[in-house]
Amino acid sequence: MQITSLLFGLVIVLNSVFSILIIFREKRDPSSTWAWLLVLFFIPPLGFVLYLLLGQNLSRYQLFHWEGECKKMLRTQMAQLNSRQFQFRNRSTRNSRELIYMNLMNNDAVLTEDNSVELFTDGHAKFNRLFEDMEGAKDHIHLEYYMIKNDQLGKKLMEVLTKKAKEGIKVRVLYDEIGSRGLTKRFFKEFHSSGGEAEVFFPSKFHVFNFRLNYRNHRKLVIIDGKIGYVGGFNIGNEYLGLHPKFSYWRDTHLRIQGTAVHAIQTRFILDWNHTSHYQQITYDPNHFLEDISQGNVGMQIVTSGPDSKLEHIKYGYIKMILSAKKSILIQTPYFIPDSSLLDALQIACSTGVEVKIMIPNKPDHIFVYWATLSYIGELLKSGATVYIYDNGFIHAKTIVIDEEIASVGTANIDVRSFKLDFEVNAFLYDEGIAQEMATTFKKDIKVSRILTLEEYQQSPLLVRFKESISRLLSPIL
Repeated sequence: MQITSLLFGLVIVLNSVFSILIIFREKRDPSSTWAWLLVLFFIPPLGFVLYLLLGQNLSRYQLFHWEGECKKMLRTQMAQLNSRQFQFRNRSTRNSRELIYMNLMNNDAVLTEDNSVELFTDGHAKFNRLFEDMEGAKDHIHLEYYMIKNDQLGKKLMEVLTKKAKEGIKVRVLYDEIGSRGLTKRFFKEFHSSGGEAEVFFPSKFHVFNFRLNYRNHRKLVIIDGKIGYVGGFNIGNEYLGLHPKFSYWRDTHLRIQGTAVHAIQTRFILDWNHTSHYQQITYDPNHFLEDISQGNVGMQIVTSGPDSKLEHIKYGYIKMILSAKKSILIQTPYFIPDSSLLDALQIACSTGVEVKIMIPNKPDHIFVYWATLSYIGELLKSGATVYIYDNGFIHAKTIVIDEEIASVGTANIDVRSFKLDFEVNAFLYDEGIAQEMATTFKKDIKVSRILTLEEYQQSPLLVRFKESISRLLSPIL
């Protein structure tokens, strides 16, 4: 009995020491610190094991190294903006100068204004176009996805990529270990034997434990011949074609981009690949960064974020967009777990007469996240926002449209995970035509949605409110 008491006391002391040394050494924000302290003290020593798996701070490390072609454009634009000599081509980019400057300063996000953009909201249309583009590849295909499943769509993807590899096209595939955990070596066997290369992001060092479990590569990128780029919310799996019995129709948003913005997408892939690859690393190749690929007049910045940075680049972009709104804010997101800064920005917008509309799913794919979402949605309802529950399947789009003039489309949800823990990528679009097209799509989605009123929310059963409160308490580490 005395030995048991001594062991228990030792565990408590060690847990306290670890809490002080690790949590406060990381210099986290208070909400995350308190959440981890609760875990550490209420479930020792399991809490410490969870921290090792989920809580390490990567912002102290520089993970990505490459002096790419975009660096040259960055230096030029910085000099022009600082000297007030930068010539904006259209009203949307000129009106968004402060946002553009912030993304350029903090994230090396070069502005390009010569792009054409094709918008996809349906999985069949997106993948038909993607496969068509890949079939036409002449030099290389670079593909990076959080989730690739070994199902009908995943096998179709590998058939196309294997065929192109056999033709002598350089094909590289980068996927996340946790998001694509169902994949095996057999899935890539023919692809590898045909000359294709595949790498896994942050793989496990041991069979059971992955000490970077909580930091996942959530990006979805494709670059074809340095001319065509894809970025958005669709992963590779049958559910993204609406074939999942639980979710039915899958509503998402994805972009097909042509123009100089493809250089930035290519740079992001190369950085991620070189960090991960056991194959030959990618060095500068003019075939990866083609000249004279202008296709339109859409202004765009490709902004990335991840736990390797102390700044939350995409969140900052969202907040700056929200605070710039004069008339309307349209948001579609599967998860809505904002921190206090973003929630304050939306509440300020509501209080100044800006029309704030948010659309979320009617069903959860992660139940705790869904309950936390409802808790924060209640806060916005009290501030005067309009909330729509999408009833035509599952909405997975991650989009913001401001005043039908500028917009953002990408992989980042409005939650702490996307802002701090996952590696994400968003396209910030400065073009009235694209913004208005997205606003029109939002209005169409309203026709298959229902309004969640404040009265309905406040009448939720006590058990539901309790679940919301517990999930909200844990939201900083969900």
